[in-house]
Amino acid sequence: MVINLMFLRPDSLEHNNHFIYLEWHLTSDYTPLSVDIAIFKENIQTKKHIIIKDSKEENNFVSDLIEANKGLNIDDIQSKEGLKHIVQTFTDFMERIWYKHLKIVNITKYSKVWWDENCCRILENYRHTKKWKIFKSTVKKTKHNFFNLKIQEITNRNCKP
Repeated sequence: MVINLMFLRPDSLEHNNHFIYLEWHLTSDYTPLSVDIAIFKENIQTKKHIIIKDSKEENNFVSDLIEANKGLNIDDIQSKEGLKHIVQTFTDFMERIWYKHLKIVNITKYSKVWWDENCCRILENYRHTKKWKIFKSTVKKTKHNFFNLKIQEITNRNCKP
């Protein structure tokens, strides 16, 4: 008896750990099949490093980056090694400035692109006062404004409504 298993890749050893129980079919046309599938441990991130858009931290980050860029010594840009040194120096500056201004944020069900500092503040207020309507209306306005801006960006980029 030849049985083709269409859903298993013939060249994959880790996925072809299967066994067909031919003697178990009894009066049925079907034969039980068991397949061992390896499940690997996955690291799920619960925190992320960000600089909030249009925040004071973003403005300070950009200002510090401009100052670091102005302070770069570009006299030795004539050679390949000199250019590598300048690029590495700029990379080091940028990394230090990034870590100086970043914010570590917990990833939650509220981790949306439209969620801003005002939403965080209103959420904290809601937790203390339990005023759901204020929280909900603020979130709704924030979301509405964010998506209106996105629609404007797409319209302007494509030059179409």
